[in-house]
Amino acid sequence: MIIQRVVLNSRPGKNGVPVAENFRLEQSTIADTVQAGQVLVKTLYLSVDPYMRCRMNEDTGSDYLQPWQLSEVADGGGIGVVEQSKHENLAKGDFVTSFTWPWQTVAILDGSVLQKLVPQLVNGRLSYFLGAAGITGLTALLGVREKGHVAVGANQTMVVSGAAGACGSLAGQIGRLEGCSRVVGIAGTDEKCSILAQEMGFDAAINYKKGNVAEQLRELCPGGVDVYFDNVGGDISDTVISQMNQNSHIILCGQISQYNKDVPYPPPLPPDIEKIQKERNITRERFLVLNYMDKHEASVLQLCQWIQEGKLKVRETMVEGLANIGAAFQSMMSGGNIGKQIVSVSK
Repeated sequence: MIIQRVVLNSRPGKNGVPVAENFRLEQSTIADTVQAGQVLVKTLYLSVDPYMRCRMNEDTGSDYLQPWQLSEVADGGGIGVVEQSKHENLAKGDFVTSFTWPWQTVAILDGSVLQKLVPQLVNGRLSYFLGAAGITGLTALLGVREKGHVAVGANQTMVVSGAAGACGSLAGQIGRLEGCSRVVGIAGTDEKCSILAQEMGFDAAINYKKGNVAEQLRELCPGGVDVYFDNVGGDISDTVISQMNQNSHIILCGQISQYNKDVPYPPPLPPDIEKIQKERNITRERFLVLNYMDKHEASVLQLCQWIQEGKLKVRETMVEGLANIGAAFQSMMSGGNIGKQIVSVSK
């Protein structure tokens, strides 16, 4: 069977900025029949995520991420429909997902690595299982619960950087649902800030490309910052940390501003900011959603309930066609999209 697939064409280099040309679309072939325990799936949706930037390097800098190999098919979160099955728990027509879905139109996969999906849980929006009801939503929810120390009635203020992105847009809403009394986002355009405030329930949003971020933070968070959901690192985070309260908490989710730089993860703070962190007893611990596998099932059900009830607003940037996944990756890394970046492969 002839298929299309996307392989890693070149590496941007540790300090390089990814471009669409780092990926290559090519034709390949797979077997027409499946073996015992396998399924043949047609790919419907693929997820494009910031962590994938690390996989473009020969060394990911992480013990839980494997690098993509040159001229080999890339992979990540994906959703598809079963077309042939020789796995006892999967049948033709089932919708399934995996964290290691190959970037190709059709694939033969080991059925044991696939999770069956129930479309009704997300009102039929299957792609949500790659975002708000998937690993992205889990990262936001478990990050807030495990590292944010949010308490109902504690009058806490949360700040979210990268707030219009896939994780940040959910984290701010979840912070509110979990008990924060004030939520302020930081994003890079007026459009994004407007969506956060008018659609997603943030109290306010700061366009970091306009005006003085420190001054705006002081105005919008007069009582200081109690919880910081950090998606970006760098200067923005230094500014937020300098306004955090005693015994406050940083949820160290991502450091996208640092991903194209050859620095350790998490990147060290500048000496003056590190001093503030220590003096104010601000927690800043590495957070990995994979360390909380025992809480995934219940957390996904919570996310789905909020989606069904309309309490969690979801934004996706949908790109059509496997051929455009490289461009989608480049756009996501440049901060050009709102919400989760999804590539629709097949209808």
